[in-house]
Amino acid sequence: DLLKLYAARQTTPGHAFSKRDKEMAEFEAAFEYVPTADQEKSIDQVLEDLASPRPMDRLVCGDVGYGKTEVAMRAAFKVVNEGKQVAVLVPTTILCEQHERTFTERFAEWPFIVASLSRFKTRNEQKEIIKKLALGTVDIVIGTHRLLQKDVLFKDLGLLIIDEEHRFGVMDKEKLKKYRNSIDILSMSATPIPRSLAMSMNGIRDMSVIETSPQDRLAVKTSLMARDDGAMVAAINQELARGGQVFLVHNRVRDIDQWISHLRSLMPLFKFDLGHGQMSTEALEAVMERFIKREIDVWVTTTIVESGLDFPLANTIIIDQADRFGLAQLYQLRGRVGRGNLQAYCYLMVDDPDSLTGDAQKRLKALLDHSELGSGYQVALHDLQIRGSGNILGAAQSGQASLIGYEMYSQLLDQTIRELKDETFMEDYDPEVVIGLPAYLPQTYVPDTQVRVVFYRRLSAAKSHEEISEIVLEMKDRLGQAPMEAKNLIDLMEIKLLLKKAWAKRVEVGQETMVLTFGEKGPSDYDKIIALVSGSTKNRLSPTGRLYVSGQKFLSGPNPMAWVKDFLAQLS
Repeated sequence: DLLKLYAARQTTPGHAFSKRDKEMAEFEAAFEYVPTADQEKSIDQVLEDLASPRPMDRLVCGDVGYGKTEVAMRAAFKVVNEGKQVAVLVPTTILCEQHERTFTERFAEWPFIVASLSRFKTRNEQKEIIKKLALGTVDIVIGTHRLLQKDVLFKDLGLLIIDEEHRFGVMDKEKLKKYRNSIDILSMSATPIPRSLAMSMNGIRDMSVIETSPQDRLAVKTSLMARDDGAMVAAINQELARGGQVFLVHNRVRDIDQWISHLRSLMPLFKFDLGHGQMSTEALEAVMERFIKREIDVWVTTTIVESGLDFPLANTIIIDQADRFGLAQLYQLRGRVGRGNLQAYCYLMVDDPDSLTGDAQKRLKALLDHSELGSGYQVALHDLQIRGSGNILGAAQSGQASLIGYEMYSQLLDQTIRELKDETFMEDYDPEVVIGLPAYLPQTYVPDTQVRVVFYRRLSAAKSHEEISEIVLEMKDRLGQAPMEAKNLIDLMEIKLLLKKAWAKRVEVGQETMVLTFGEKGPSDYDKIIALVSGSTKNRLSPTGRLYVSGQKFLSGPNPMAWVKDFLAQLS
């Protein structure tokens, strides 16, 4: 289904919006800040995509507070100004409310209606907004997962904006794409999920990166600390002494009340309150309002504050049991502080820094190493290395098994597009090698499972003998001399390359006979095959396209793989 969707989006023409006009220039001039160079570049790229008949699928990767929302609002203006609707998908109700305020203020001088759809709205309010969307009287709707439900229909949807894209599942995002093949899609994230980043890096979707920091912005100082009451109190005191506020993230609702009680006993003079997703809408809104009005010193909360929220006075965040969070999640949480020109602090609190698991150490080290401004893209690359790239044609957002290759994706996509156009195509294939020799990477040679998987993937994806040679040199450098089983595997991969050059689909190697099976097109060089079988009693070509080669002690010889390789090299 996903494959057909991607293929249809590449073959179905979308709406080509006009280039920059006078009204667009007026909207841009109303922006109260001076856009950074990267912001300008991203806006230009998005507007160019909108002006193209090919449906846009662009990922804007930029740090928290670097102006991704303004890029989205300019795209939204271009779309609604030409009579189409815009849907903005956000992960949380709090962010939905904040975006509704931001969009309403930005579009105040223009005759466009902005609405939001989330659990913060009553059932009757939701019904009214859904009715207006179907009639086309709401131009921009900002919503949570509620937007994905079947009763939400648009009169003429032109643009889907996915904010905090890494917070949504694959199937969530594809639901709206499927809703219409020709709509433009703009995704935004400070730390894209591995799957999205991999798709962008491999040209499956376009990407804009905003790395220029806003003026006077300071990097958040990040440090790792053991869970200790004294250190925690000192960090909170330091922030409150300069008139700031503190986030303390504790992501377990079941004992968050006990935590607040413990903190109040340690610091009785300060005002604490809590916030989590299981609270009622009214209670959560009330706590947010009190925090904004500076009536709360320390907000003990779950990851509900992770996405896009802006609290300018909060400049210290303490993340309890930071080793249990994902890398992108930690990066987003750190982005809650340091939005102004004051020095901000992020403390990653763990039970015991010396007993962290391997992946937890990698995640925390990546965050500590990338504390400078504009590191979101680098953090996302680390996440890609740690978790793998995900399944492009499935619902997995990360994983190692799917690293087997983007070539397969490209071939399948090309094949599906050709099928949609009723065109013929030359199918690629993976040649089969049947040989009675052990060919694998022994655990004693490559003990780390992840490293072993990566080497298997790289060998199977190699497109030339030079690539294989480079991998072999790296293995030798890292792991020492390869054992016989590993050498056989390397030879087998080289044999596969040679089979492709000869247009052969299969080779079977026995004790004294080798059988080559060619595809429908036959061998790549008929003359060489005819020369091999002419006047020979040991070699023959069957009517079914199989070449039989006899007279050699293949498997019992000193180096059977080398003989097969030499023979195939002559054929191709």
